[in-house]
Amino acid sequence: MLAPHRDSADLTDSLDLQPLPGGLDWDGRIAYLDRDGVLNVGSEFYINTPDEVVLLPEAAESVGRLRRAGFRIVVVTNQSPLGRGHWDHENLAAIHARLREMLLELDSDAHLDLVLYSPYAPWEGAWARKPHPGMLEAGRQLLDAAADGTDFDALRLKFDDEWSNRPDESTSVMVGDRGVDMAAAHTFGVTGLRCDPDIGLSGVVDSILGGAA
Repeated sequence: MLAPHRDSADLTDSLDLQPLPGGLDWDGRIAYLDRDGVLNVGSEFYINTPDEVVLLPEAAESVGRLRRAGFRIVVVTNQSPLGRGHWDHENLAAIHARLREMLLELDSDAHLDLVLYSPYAPWEGAWARKPHPGMLEAGRQLLDAAADGTDFDALRLKFDDEWSNRPDESTSVMVGDRGVDMAAAHTFGVTGLRCDPDIGLSGVVDSILGGAA
């Protein structure tokens, strides 16, 4: 099983969750977000350096609105440049650090609770690579473990048919700009919303919050 990777940490390192705005208690809702075309402008040649990160309109405000409504935010992004040998994990960490910084500069509530990525090339057939749902599966288990105070030293993530007794994902959502995102959402059992890559998250956030109201 080719498992997901976690931004700037080992996958099952302990996770400290930032409080939700306004002292809200988390009720289990997660907004799983693709990265390029959802939060930032994508490119057919990839986002290769921190300087290439350009936020989509109102992306930060939209993330802030979701967290103010009680959602946790999990970014799930395919990053095959790693598997193709174009650059390394440290470069991706710098890109994500810049993304986080830019979001918080515009909205202090626009915190990304967890960033997961698939470093594998398409031909590797990784369960972690969308259209497979491995990153979503890992995201749910990591956030639940953090919220429940689980001992991360003993945490063992489960994937695919090995994971039974899954929690209900009917109040969570997956936002992406491509068919592979919607396929991952369908397989995982979460509502999928496909956004315009030139608009991103802000184009669907009202639908999410309307449905969550």
